Order: sequence, then structure tokens, then C-alpha cells
Amino acid sequence: MADRPGRPVRPLALGPATLTLRRLFPDPAAVSPGEAYKGLGLHERARAERPYVIANMVTTADGRATLQGRTEGISSDTDRTLFHSLRAEVDAVMVGTGTIGIEGYGPLAQREEVRARRAELGLPEHPVCVTASRSLELPVDAPLFRDPGSHVIVLTNSVREPPPCECRLTVERLPGDDLDFALGMSALRKRHGVRAVLLEGGPTVLAAMLAAGLVDELFLSVSPLLVGGGEPSVVEGTALERPLPLRVVSVLESESFLYLRYAMRYEIE
Repeated sequence: MADRPGRPVRPLALGPATLTLRRLFPDPAAVSPGEAYKGLGLHERARAERPYVIANMVTTADGRATLQGRTEGISSDTDRTLFHSLRAEVDAVMVGTGTIGIEGYGPLAQREEVRARRAELGLPEHPVCVTASRSLELPVDAPLFRDPGSHVIVLTNSVREPPPCECRLTVERLPGDDLDFALGMSALRKRHGVRAVLLEGGPTVLAAMLAAGLVDELFLSVSPLLVGGGEPSVVEGTALERPLPLRVVSVLESESFLYLRYAMRYEIE
């Protein structure tokens, strides 16, 4: 996914993240963005063979995942606060190399409230970053790769050596002609002790993880925008064998944004 030329991307200016959200389901109530996704208990749900994986994506009302190639223009302050609060609940954040470069990813726990929450949970100050690359061509100019305090684990089936970077880099080489995400998740669980993963995209990584049956929950922010055009959807690149059913867990609303939490149901009941 590349940046597209044209008019500048302008993020939605819909007010500060101190606004109260309305919980519409399951039990209607007013909640703060900082409390909305606190105490999810994700670590307790880890399996012996792989971490518990939640995905967090934003989409427009017409199903587009970006505006001019980036998510900034369809997000909001409240959406970003919820986004960061999920980082406080996991051991690792998984994101594609393209998204790291385009979105300019830096250290993953820059907000003080995220670090404080992680300390409450007994977690390291920063989550590990996990990415995947068949070529080992990495966006080493991104702030994340230039930060000596960040740990990046790369899942790959390449025999090439990674380019030099300033972060702590671990290469997990997986056997096979195709990049096997199931083996990658197993390596995270067994060799790195990762119990909970937050998958932040992009759409091609999410599609591959869904196709492999490796996503347990989807947190989907629905932006009150119609974009049109050729922007991608939240799932791109890998065709799913059949539609995957979802079960709604909670619904939040603020300033016409909807924040949906779904549980995956890989087996149709």
C-alpha cells in the first residue's frame, strides 16, 4: 500500500479523547475511552500452542481502510485513545512492514497512560513488535527500527540477512516455501513467551491471519465517512475460503463513530 498524491489527508477533528463514550451493548452505560477496553484478560486466554490474537482496524462507512493510503484521515482522537489502550493489554503488537513504513511507526508505548497500565499488569514497558516479511526488506528508516529500546521480531522464510538497524532485531526463520503464520505464532508462544498479540494490520496481514484461523477477536472502528474510490478494505490480498461469521461482544458510540468488538466464529453453529 503506497501513499497517493492529491489533496492533503486531514484527520477528523471531532473533539478530544476525554469525551465519554456511550456503551450501547451489552449493558448501556457511559464509559471513558481509558476504561472502555481495560481489563480484557487476554493473557488468560492464551493457548499452549499459540498466543491469543486480537485485531484492531478502522474502516469508513463504505468499507475503506484508508484515505489516500493512510488511516489518519479516517480516525479520531477517541479512536486513537482506544487504539493505544489495547496496546497496554498485550505482550506483542503485530503489524505489516508496509504499514510500519507508511504510518511511520515508532516505539509502541509512547503514551504515559499506556506504560502505567502495563506496569499495573506486570508487563514490560513496551510491547514487542512482530512483523512478517518474505523478502527481509524492512523499513529500517521508520522510527521503530531506529529506536535502540524497541524489540522487533521478524517472521520470515527467507534465507537472506536483514538490513542493519538500530533496534533489537530477532529473526524467526520458518521452514517452507510459503510464510506459515501458524508456525510463526507457535514460535512467539514457545520461544518468546508471548501470550497475547494485538494485530494492527495492514489489510493483507489481517487477511492472511484470518485465512489461517489465527485471529480470536476483531475490534473494528467504523468511521462516519464515505470515501469511495480505490482504497483497500480491512481484508485484502488473501481470499477466504468462505465468509467468516462474527459474534458481537460490545458496541460503543462517540460522535457518530461506532466501536465494535467481535469474537471470531470459525465454525458456523
